[in-house]
Amino acid sequence: MGAAVEAGRLKKEADIGLRVGKVIGRFKVAKHFRLEIADGHFRFQRDQEHIDAEAALDGISVIRSGVERDQLSSEEVVRSYKLLSGVERAFRTLKSVDLQVRPIYHRLEDRVRAHIFLCMLAYYVRWHLERAWAPLLFRDESKSRAEDPVTPAQRSSEAEGKARTQQRPDGGPVHSFSTLITHLATLTRNRLRLGDESATFDKLSEPTPLQQRAFALLKLQPALVARTRTPGASSGRTRSTQGTSV
Repeated sequence: MGAAVEAGRLKKEADIGLRVGKVIGRFKVAKHFRLEIADGHFRFQRDQEHIDAEAALDGISVIRSGVERDQLSSEEVVRSYKLLSGVERAFRTLKSVDLQVRPIYHRLEDRVRAHIFLCMLAYYVRWHLERAWAPLLFRDESKSRAEDPVTPAQRSSEAEGKARTQQRPDGGPVHSFSTLITHLATLTRNRLRLGDESATFDKLSEPTPLQQRAFALLKLQPALVARTRTPGASSGRTRSTQGTSV
């Protein structure tokens, strides 16, 4: 640029300014330089004071809040801001294949609201399940609250071990929430008939050790629910379901 001005290829102030503007606009560095532009003249120098000030804050975000200090301290404001990551994760879960909040096959306002409410309720149940099943999942069981909220969160050694070895301390495989749910779905109710007898009875499949542990963490025990007559059904038609007893 300076060579073009000295050689006379750029003479007018407007032309020089236009050429300089393309360069600083491309690299977004205008605030770091002091420019002198005139007819047949161009000079620049680094604004070292501004560069040093930017370097001191490089990588640091400033959070401003309208909440009074007596309601939230500076540390609590930062922690509240970091909770947004949980909100974003919840929205991703709602929109993903786990809960599928969309598409919504409803037109009436009340039905759309009911659909959203059920999806939020399902996420609330999942939120509790993930915490109860933390020993079986990749979730950090020993996550502690850092004294300084600005410092990056650190995973515990137990969580690092599960991520590295893909195994729990007892030697079993670590699961994601989806794979654990898939494994629990293999617990079935089977209807049995002995020989040529017409009488049948229902029996649960034998839970695997992982299934037993998962239900134990929820303080539940798989059990058959008593056969009940379907409302409005004709005589002799009954319905049996599988459930859990507390």
